[in-house]
Amino acid sequence: MSELLDLRPACAETARVALAVRDDQLHAPTPCQGRDVTWLLVHLLGLSLVFTPGAVVPDDDSAPPTELDPAWRALLPARLAALAEGWQDPAPYGGRLEAGGVVMDGPDAAAVALDEVVLHGWDLARATGQPYAVDDGSAAVVLAFTTAVAAPGEEWSREGLFGPAVAVADGAPPFERALGLAGRDPGWRPPSSSSAVSDPSARGE
Repeated sequence: MSELLDLRPACAETARVALAVRDDQLHAPTPCQGRDVTWLLVHLLGLSLVFTPGAVVPDDDSAPPTELDPAWRALLPARLAALAEGWQDPAPYGGRLEAGGVVMDGPDAAAVALDEVVLHGWDLARATGQPYAVDDGSAAVVLAFTTAVAAPGEEWSREGLFGPAVAVADGAPPFERALGLAGRDPGWRPPSSSSAVSDPSARGE
């Protein structure tokens, strides 16, 4: 049986960051080029639902929502908690899960879910001037995932997922290395003045 991943620390930290987002920060720029804080919150609401084993996901052909649910401050922490608890059960690791039209084995889906929560939790924290704590276990999983999709010949697997890799300092901590491989500058800070843009072709998702 595959080893269970503990998503609870990452989900709790991302929920903490989200709850501290102010209304006047909703259109602030983020490390995801062309994406603002609202886009990140909408994305987190969606991914935390579709990656939860057994969750009831709308079965239609409509595009993902672009408007932020007015109840997001209650919905997002609840969905993140359900996501974390769902992967504490061994059963989903022996099955398959479909997310965004892609069918994955259980262990792969758990790793992708953790990667998404951690990276976008960090994005949200940086965009809103907050710290983001990553536990060693989560950092190791995210580094393994980002290393795999950065390998030669795997360019197809990062298309639409990450931007070009960013070089980081030699000897950088595991999570900073993962950020670089995921197309993020570990030292990113919001520009002093900028208008947020929602560009559907932007990478770093």
